[in-house]
Amino acid sequence: IKIIEANILIMGLTFKENCPDIRNTRIIDLINGFRDHNCNVDVYDPWVNKDEAKDECGITPISRPTNGKYDVIVLAVAHDEFKELTIDKIQTFARDNFVLYDVKYLLDINQVDGRL
Repeated sequence: IKIIEANILIMGLTFKENCPDIRNTRIIDLINGFRDHNCNVDVYDPWVNKDEAKDECGITPISRPTNGKYDVIVLAVAHDEFKELTIDKIQTFARDNFVLYDVKYLLDINQVDGRL
């Protein structure tokens, strides 16, 4: 996958799971790192207040991921909504050739390309 202009989906923005608090979130660093490499980054987090995210972080979260769009998907926060997603559902967001990185160990190791 070419990183330049890759479409990246970051799933989660909050400081911790099942909480709307974005203060002290380190996900911003991840987003900025991808943007520094000219990636197109979408952030999806059902817990986040979109106006607050825009005002505090300069990030406008999306309402829902687009099917078939993403070269990279990062599971960054362990919200219950994300735990309920199957690998099949997550794969619908991706292109045919994609990378899935699971920061929070939500999926089985055999289903992902990388973990922390």
